[in-house]
Amino acid sequence: MFLKLKGRDLSLHFSTVTRHLHSLLPTKDDYLHANLKHDLIAGLTVGIVALPLALAFGVSSGVGAAAGLVTAIIAGLIAAIFGGSHVQVSGPTGAMVVILAPIVAEHGANSIVLLSLMAGGIVLALGLLGLGRAVSLIPWSVVEGFTLGIATLIALQQIPLAMGTRIPAGVKSLRGAYLAVVDANWTVSVFTLAIVGITMLIIIGSSRISATFPASLVAVIVVSVITYIAKLTIPTIGALPDSLPAPRLPLIRWDLLSELAPAACAVALLAAIESLLSARVAAGMPGQGSYAPDRELVGQGLASIGSGLFGGMPATGAIARTAVNVKSGATSRLSAVTHSILLAAIVYFAAGLVSHIPLAALAGVLLVTAVRMVSFATIRQVTGSTRGDRLIFWTTAFITVVFDLVAAIAFGVVIAILWAMYQLSRLSGVVQLTLPGEKMKNDERIVYFRLDGSMFFGAAERIVTELATVPQSVEVVILSMSHVGILDASGAKHLAEVVIELNRRGITTMIKGLRPEHVRAAQNVGVITSLTSPEYLFDSIDDATEAARELIAQHVAAEQGS
Repeated sequence: MFLKLKGRDLSLHFSTVTRHLHSLLPTKDDYLHANLKHDLIAGLTVGIVALPLALAFGVSSGVGAAAGLVTAIIAGLIAAIFGGSHVQVSGPTGAMVVILAPIVAEHGANSIVLLSLMAGGIVLALGLLGLGRAVSLIPWSVVEGFTLGIATLIALQQIPLAMGTRIPAGVKSLRGAYLAVVDANWTVSVFTLAIVGITMLIIIGSSRISATFPASLVAVIVVSVITYIAKLTIPTIGALPDSLPAPRLPLIRWDLLSELAPAACAVALLAAIESLLSARVAAGMPGQGSYAPDRELVGQGLASIGSGLFGGMPATGAIARTAVNVKSGATSRLSAVTHSILLAAIVYFAAGLVSHIPLAALAGVLLVTAVRMVSFATIRQVTGSTRGDRLIFWTTAFITVVFDLVAAIAFGVVIAILWAMYQLSRLSGVVQLTLPGEKMKNDERIVYFRLDGSMFFGAAERIVTELATVPQSVEVVILSMSHVGILDASGAKHLAEVVIELNRRGITTMIKGLRPEHVRAAQNVGVITSLTSPEYLFDSIDDATEAARELIAQHVAAEQGS
């Protein structure tokens, strides 16, 4: 019989795993509602918008403009086919740039290829293991604080490009911005700052024409033409390859693998979080339906692996480009595929023109991007809600800028958990109630308490302290636990200690309304065995009151007999 049951359980488990893996694969339904005309227009639009961003993110991360383009093309194509969102556009992003820049400074640009493969493998594993829903556990205040910190770092990283200054490798963004200003050659910086200003003005001004107007590309073209006509000697992107590189595996050294392992975990975590948040935002837009979080992780993992094989960098879902895609009328994955094809065409047919773009123009594009990442209305909402949310928001933003992105998320989540436990403990307590029905003789020897809220390690001790104040004249304590939402091992242990202490004082404890989900904890820790009789567990207060009064009557009879 056991073998039959075991075999059936294994069969069910295998069937569940098979269904999960099958749900992660592309199907013809991915293009069921595709509108060819709308998707082509949306793909061309988002491709034009993505071009300057891909170049800028590649340069800003330290791996070069070509790597940014390769990432947008390869990762964008793979994520579009295998990802869990029908309208997500993937590629290099500002958040990824922030975390990659110090890695490039420490290990060199060539290490990013191996890092992409490692991080992509981790993200792929997260999707295969079905951990896509975990991102929903990250509090809103942490996400918004993280976004503000990322936007600040992106802006700081553009200061050296805006000043036309080179800074030492490995310098943190805040200090790098300071050094760029202090060491600036103002005969160059005057022109680079002017280009940044013109770029930003064109983007901000022309964006009012339409939400899908390629303002960044227009701005970059205008300032590039001005720079060429004026023959300004300022830093430019430089030569780009006129074709995509052949895929190849990087040189794998075990010492480098161990050195990059922490960074790969950080990149993978960031890629998973940013991609799922972007997909969730896209799913919330009108007419976009839902998304598959596990499949999205699988797609993003494969995208980073593919990008690494072609010499690119780790990729994520890009919220801004995804929003442009949706607003341009995208109906299926075909739009994101078109975006990648357009960028590939630019590499093959316009690489020479792209090489003349001033780096200061890309700095202007990313400065506008950084400003637009920050929603001041959202900041007011978060900071105006509770003290806890304010603390979480500003702490996450501060740690993101000063220390580390992953540490910022970790600290933010920990603070959010501690704040939630503090709030739960405040809502937990003990309320003394009157016994049901008419008051009877000797009822003063019975005390009826209701435990409210949660008995977990953060609140149990305070509840126990309140229960310990039972007068000596009381002979029976009835504890109602039907309002207890959480009972963990610490709470059950404290409750067992209370029952034992009341027993020592000669007071009998009866428990009413122990929830089924709490029975196991109560049994394992000794709450039930601490009762003077296993029959002192009741489902209703009427039964518990009747039993308590009978017990008091027995005590009274014994007192009179003696």
